[in-house]
Amino acid sequence: MELAIGDKIPNFKAKDTDGNDFDSQDLVGHKPLVIYFYPKDNTPGCTAQACSFRDQYEDFKDLGAEVIGISSDSVDSHQRFAAHYKLPFILLSDGDKKIRKLFGVPSYVFGLIPGRVTYVADKEGKIIMIFDSIKAGNHIPKALEAVKKGDY
Repeated sequence: MELAIGDKIPNFKAKDTDGNDFDSQDLVGHKPLVIYFYPKDNTPGCTAQACSFRDQYEDFKDLGAEVIGISSDSVDSHQRFAAHYKLPFILLSDGDKKIRKLFGVPSYVFGLIPGRVTYVADKEGKIIMIFDSIKAGNHIPKALEAVKKGDY
């Protein structure tokens, strides 16, 4: 099932960067969310994307939004990635790809490369933007624009 604009962010659980249990219900419906799925820690495009989200994180926070990055990398990989690039936002480990499947994130190149998709949800948890592009740098301005339009 592929999520669409107007759908509610589904409930999901995962381990965060610190190995703690993350439950989407703690944030969905409480504040705007930017949830971005990316292929892999420490690859050029994913690093550029994460660092761009990092560089504009305060802009998202000023609008009341939280940023969450999700990949199939392990908690240990996320810890190293977040520490090395000083990432202030939540990274979730989706090793079994259940969250990716729940959202309906497609894969690229005959299913070999996990998709890069960003979802923006309003403070009620309703999806207001979906941006699917392999071009990592385009996600941040699109997400910030969508959050700004939400008038939080």
